[in-house]
Amino acid sequence: MTGTDTPRETAVRAGRGGGAGATGPAVWSRDFALFFTARAVAALGDTMLPVALAAGLLAHGYGAGAVGGAMASSAAAFAALVIFGGVVADRFSTRRLMIGADLARLVTQSLAAALFFTGHVVLWQICAIGVVNGVAAAVFQPGVASTVPRLARDVQGANGAIRLAESGAQLAGPAVAGLLVGFSSPGWVFVAHAATYAVSALCLLLLRLPAAPEGTGAATGPRRGGTPAGRRPGAFRADLVQGWREFRARPWLWGVIAVWSLYMVAVWGPTVPLVATEVVGHHGPRAYGLLNSALGAGTVVGGLLALRLRPRRMLRAGAVALFVFFAFPATVGAGLGVAAMAAGAAVAGAGISFWGVMWATSVQTQVPADVLNRIHAYDVAGSLAMMPVGRALAGPAAAALGADRVLLAAAAISLVVPAVMLAVPAVRGLVRADAKAPASGADPGAR
Repeated sequence: MTGTDTPRETAVRAGRGGGAGATGPAVWSRDFALFFTARAVAALGDTMLPVALAAGLLAHGYGAGAVGGAMASSAAAFAALVIFGGVVADRFSTRRLMIGADLARLVTQSLAAALFFTGHVVLWQICAIGVVNGVAAAVFQPGVASTVPRLARDVQGANGAIRLAESGAQLAGPAVAGLLVGFSSPGWVFVAHAATYAVSALCLLLLRLPAAPEGTGAATGPRRGGTPAGRRPGAFRADLVQGWREFRARPWLWGVIAVWSLYMVAVWGPTVPLVATEVVGHHGPRAYGLLNSALGAGTVVGGLLALRLRPRRMLRAGAVALFVFFAFPATVGAGLGVAAMAAGAAVAGAGISFWGVMWATSVQTQVPADVLNRIHAYDVAGSLAMMPVGRALAGPAAAALGADRVLLAAAAISLVVPAVMLAVPAVRGLVRADAKAPASGADPGAR
């Protein structure tokens, strides 16, 4: 950063990163291909895990509550610790942290496979493994946000490519897990899941990750060995507080997260379990599988659109796309046929996938590099914290009002949420970081 740089110009450079950089490929390079492979393979494994847990625990005499508890153990540990993981990621080498997290999960999933192979499956042990996995994920996830802009000049294109990989994993993962369970045993799914972490760790080990560019605001100087120069050892609490201040300083950021909390409680949280119960109860498991496939296909379409469309105001475009999600809970709540519900799921998947790319790219390009991991951690924590609440309330709400009415209410609220986002000037007016900087040099993202 020179004495003549405006905050806007520095933020643009911070968002573009230093890997592929201004002279490298826009998206695809050796290093981005390695990172893409790591994310794609890990996503495939993660979508296989619910099938393995459900099939394995049920086969050993446990009920649905045990399955939910095993899944919740990982989610709870992740949600509780991801903010601290953001601080750790900003203090140390993100690549080494991600490799360590992958190796830890390689060990835990190998241990889980051994438990299922030997038949000595104890619920508390499975939950303990889940907790360790959640902690590892909390260390891993914050570094993802800062890695993408360091590897690709076209951050939106890179996020679109990763979203396509995740969508493909959503389609293929459960099917692969089902085949492994059907023809062998759940233990082999855990073996496959452990192998995905091994592949991810190897790709990250081979990755040449450039040094993060110097950020703005409360920057602490260039990084040496992955730790910002001038940052006092042990100043963990100060880093945490600084991350919170940087988060609060951006109305577009905390405004979206605040509204998204409502979305998780009232829309996404209840939609997932209630769609499952309604569709399976009235049309059978095959119909539910078809809806999931349609939803996954829709997310692929949304990722492709995000690769091609380059809106100047990304959050405004993403919020507009988010309106179409109402078709998913609405078609199921209205009791329409399987074809109509599948069409609604596909449209919803496209909308939420497009929004996801617009949002991730905005965060990665508008936030200075030296605080990006912490900001992303607050983003993840705020986005996911309320989802379990929505799922927990889904059952009592359905019992009191009926599942169809709850889904119709979720559809209505899914129209309110993007409308509220568009009503916030800081959200709808945020200009993409690679657009021409305003003459005044002001940063609209920090108003």
